[in-house]
Amino acid sequence: MNWMEISVLTTHEASEAVANIFHEMRVGGVVVEDPVLINNLRKSTSWELCDIPEQEDIETVTIKAYLPADENFFEKMKQLEIALHEIETHFCNCKRGNTCFREICEEDWANAWKQYFHPIRVGQQIIIKPTWEDYEALDKDLIIELDPGMAFGTGTHHTTCLCIKALEDVLQPNDTVFDVGTGSGILAVVSAKLGAAKVIAVDIDSTAVRVAKENVALNNVADIVEVVEGDLLNNVQGQADVIVANIIADIIIMVLPDILLKLKPAGKFLASGIIIERLEDVTTKATNLGFNIHRIIEQSGWAVVEMSRKED
Repeated sequence: MNWMEISVLTTHEASEAVANIFHEMRVGGVVVEDPVLINNLRKSTSWELCDIPEQEDIETVTIKAYLPADENFFEKMKQLEIALHEIETHFCNCKRGNTCFREICEEDWANAWKQYFHPIRVGQQIIIKPTWEDYEALDKDLIIELDPGMAFGTGTHHTTCLCIKALEDVLQPNDTVFDVGTGSGILAVVSAKLGAAKVIAVDIDSTAVRVAKENVALNNVADIVEVVEGDLLNNVQGQADVIVANIIADIIIMVLPDILLKLKPAGKFLASGIIIERLEDVTTKATNLGFNIHRIIEQSGWAVVEMSRKED
């Protein structure tokens, strides 16, 4: 399958908002090329970017995202332009040039992605390690081997990091976990590594399902994690001790009634992918439906909400 690489030139001030548009579109990957960060990393003695030149224009941030080159592409581009216009109308000027796109094959995208993705520590134990890099593990490290392919979820985005940290806190050995909108399968794999006895990972996108299955096999947790193609929790049977959904606020609000039915009485729901501006919408709806809000963790304009069913 071929893909379209979309490039938006924006400002430092608007870069997070523009990247969020792509995340909400559930694109196949988002790359933020921050010239200040690139120049700082080039000067670092511990990081080598020998084939990337020094950035002269330090005021322009490039946000790149990847969409399938199919019949829905131009409709997605219309959605993008409407969202960019809304940012400029209500908040700030966000565009420093025309939105550009080019067609690339999946292999080219996968190779280009590798220069932006390196081993990172998330939380106390979890190390997200791309399959093509080496890492010398410490005694308590839990290594997650990951090849994101064209699926959403590398562990580097704030929403995924927040979910992983929350999972470390709430997941107990032998828990059953439902991962709604699994993307690359990263949260499902993390749950298995943290001791879950059973994980059901679901995504509506067939590419995400394929990539998630590959990452589950790569991490030797296929006996624990079942990846299924489906619309949210519609086809998921039983109840879970922990349900995690790293999606967007509107979808979280929509799925909350199903979460009530699928969550065990003492279970925990971790809702992520929520921008701060939509946090009150999510918590108000959850409270009205019968959830207790236990805590909210915020980072860089994003939030994860830990909640449970109210006791009868």
